[in-house]
Amino acid sequence: MSFTRRQIILATAAGCFTRRAFGSQSAWFSISLAEWSLHRTFFGKGFYSGFGAFGQALRTDPDSVLQGGRHPLEFAAIARNQFDIDAVEYVNTFFYGHAEDTKYLNELAARAADNGVQSLLIMIDAVGALGAADSDERNAAVEAHRPWLHAAEHLGCHAIRVNAASTGAKAEQQKLAADGLSALAEHAREHSLDVLVENHGGWSSDAAWLAGVMRTANQPNLGTLPDFGNFRISADSTYDRYQGVTQLMPFARAVSAKSYDFDASGNETTIDYAKMMKIVLDAGYRGYVGIEYEGSGLSEFDGIRATQRLLERVGANLTP
Repeated sequence: MSFTRRQIILATAAGCFTRRAFGSQSAWFSISLAEWSLHRTFFGKGFYSGFGAFGQALRTDPDSVLQGGRHPLEFAAIARNQFDIDAVEYVNTFFYGHAEDTKYLNELAARAADNGVQSLLIMIDAVGALGAADSDERNAAVEAHRPWLHAAEHLGCHAIRVNAASTGAKAEQQKLAADGLSALAEHAREHSLDVLVENHGGWSSDAAWLAGVMRTANQPNLGTLPDFGNFRISADSTYDRYQGVTQLMPFARAVSAKSYDFDASGNETTIDYAKMMKIVLDAGYRGYVGIEYEGSGLSEFDGIRATQRLLERVGANLTP
């Protein structure tokens, strides 16, 4: 089956495309590419000027952080032409100033369509704490996320990924995060979008805590995006990654296959992918698993390929 560029744009905007239309999938899951895998490629030295300087640049001149050899508008073409991957997960910091820029979003959508690539979600960072203790600050964070709901809908995504950042006592943070996420999920329903929370530092990397947030909020379009690697709660506290993914999978509507380094046999050196993907399989998940290479031992392109090969090999050895 083939589609014209215009048909793909229109169908994607309407949410009509499925993995079957694009065709790239394993026996029981499909592979997507998270844009963060290419952060050195797109940011270049702009990301290594220090977190404070980077954050300031995002607020004042967001495109100035793009100092890499390639531009984020090339993301879909890179996914297709370099890796034959047909689905992508955007990160808002690569187009931080363009959430309401229709011309830019149209170009992003057109390039995805030109390459037969589906836009799955946008990962949202640096727009406020949804679990802020102060109610005005929490509401402001919800409002700051809303333009990204419009952007995700425009691109034909099914979700945005957000953070459950908060302050204060552990139990209180859980209530505050549930409150902010519930409010955002209500807005997201107006766009037929899901809101997904990643284990991404702080108490969100405590899977039992995050699962409790899901149960407290109890919103039909609120779920999780379990990441294989993000289980560091603080500098001196971590959570068992396999237990964590097991606890988050009942709420999962996307999965992030984090990778850092590989041995001579092509196995990830810190994460047992066979064990992890068996957890994903046993949870009944049959959607996209997004490659998120975050290592430095390989180039980003080689790290993505190594992760892709590992996922394909492990997936082929697991039977639904």
